[in-house]
Amino acid sequence: MSTNTYYPSGDSPGLMKTIAVMTLINGIVNIFWGLIATVSVTASIILICLAPFAILPSILGIFEIIYAIKLLSDPPQPVRPSTTIAILEILCVLTFNVFSMIVGILALVFYNDPQVKKYFADLNGIPYPVAPEAPVPPAAPATPEPKKPQERKVAAEKTDTAPEGNADSPA
Repeated sequence: MSTNTYYPSGDSPGLMKTIAVMTLINGIVNIFWGLIATVSVTASIILICLAPFAILPSILGIFEIIYAIKLLSDPPQPVRPSTTIAILEILCVLTFNVFSMIVGILALVFYNDPQVKKYFADLNGIPYPVAPEAPVPPAAPATPEPKKPQERKVAAEKTDTAPEGNADSPA
């Protein structure tokens, strides 16, 4: 296996394209969201202490666009799943950006898909661990013979007379 396997754009899983497009759109939204939040925070002297929260979406948006371009490039560049970007997208809920939070959650879910994991492993030249197959039990006989029903033993009925040949009985 070569260190970098070439994947034409048609061979990448659909979830990979979904991750890349969602990240690109979210990056653009985050840049605009960050600009609006920064302008509104700096317009108010009282809210100036919230400026770091307003800057987070803008910086994150730049990193998202760079990451999405790497995923969408042809031939694709070797990159790893960016759970850090996904977690920071979820943290954008602190700036009331619910769209970014949803994209971050979906990205984390999609990163755990087996096809996506295999794609990233192949793209980076890392062997993908294949789960061992469960051993197959030996085949059962085709038709087992039916069991014969066992006869039931019935207890002897009690009578008032003593059994014959018993020495204890009165004569």
